[in-house]
Amino acid sequence: MMKKTIALAAAVAAVTALPSGDAAAQARDQIRIVGSSTVYPFATSVVEQFGKETQYPTPVIESTGSGGGLKLFCAGVGAQHPDITNASRRIKPSEVKRCQENGVQKVTEVKIGSDGIVFANSVEGPKVELTTKQVWQALAAEVPQDGELVENPYETWSDIDSSLPDAKIEIYGPPPTSGTRDAFNEMAMLDGCSEFDMLSSMDESKMEEICLTYRSDGAWIEAGENDTLIVQKLTSNSNAFGIFGFSFLDSNRDKIQAAEINGYAPTVANISEDRYPLSRSLWFYVKNAHVGVIPGIEAYVKEFTSDATWGPNGYLVGKGLIPLPDEQREEWANKARNFEPLNPDDIAG
Repeated sequence: MMKKTIALAAAVAAVTALPSGDAAAQARDQIRIVGSSTVYPFATSVVEQFGKETQYPTPVIESTGSGGGLKLFCAGVGAQHPDITNASRRIKPSEVKRCQENGVQKVTEVKIGSDGIVFANSVEGPKVELTTKQVWQALAAEVPQDGELVENPYETWSDIDSSLPDAKIEIYGPPPTSGTRDAFNEMAMLDGCSEFDMLSSMDESKMEEICLTYRSDGAWIEAGENDTLIVQKLTSNSNAFGIFGFSFLDSNRDKIQAAEINGYAPTVANISEDRYPLSRSLWFYVKNAHVGVIPGIEAYVKEFTSDATWGPNGYLVGKGLIPLPDEQREEWANKARNFEPLNPDDIAG
């Protein structure tokens, strides 16, 4: 007990001394984690296991969205700032720059596995097959008709295609701060929008503006960062659809079903082999300046990157995580445990 108390006191002193720009920064003995609502169930399982199996206090974890988490993470170094942030998309060059400008010079990046974004509805509703083009037509503020852009006239799915249900378009989805929204924009909205020649031939920035502007007439409903809330909305409205991570589908299959997109269902095999068009990678980021200062970060990273956690038979698979191939998993585990700093040049512009 005396040894643990001395170690904790040393950590408290070290954290207080971090160059946070705030001399009154208070030390912590708990890891603080923020970020993606999609990664949240996985990280929560690791947090709980870590709290039970180690000598360290159970970390504090918040679901703030990927963008919100990275904003908090990159705000500075010191005990008032998070140690780790989860993300359902890779960090952006602008976020790396923000980190550096605020003194967060060294960050370790860890790719934890794969996930898919699902377009789902209640099991009491119709089973549908959609294309990214049809998804975009349902969600866009303006769509092409007779060679012109017009305010979205589609009120029902059958207005888009007669083979689709004659049901009102109602879609619940994530806010702009969400990594799921970022990934959905890239993989569904831009992809579907590019099917129209009059849009794909435009200047890139103009095309992107049109493609990523969502309708505001009530057909599209931002439901916040809580994906569980979207699942609840779907179970109470069999006509509605929702957009969220595969893990929430996997744990609620008695309540919800997913649409096929471009001919592929969101299955483990289709996602891991990138056949499903809305497949993506999941990440977390560690603030290296806090390693060895906030107690337990090394042990937490070791727990997360253990085969018993994220491997093919790990407990996160039961939560819906799709593991990386063995070679990749070993490579990322080595980077994580050695706290290899992210090279900003590795992040595509």
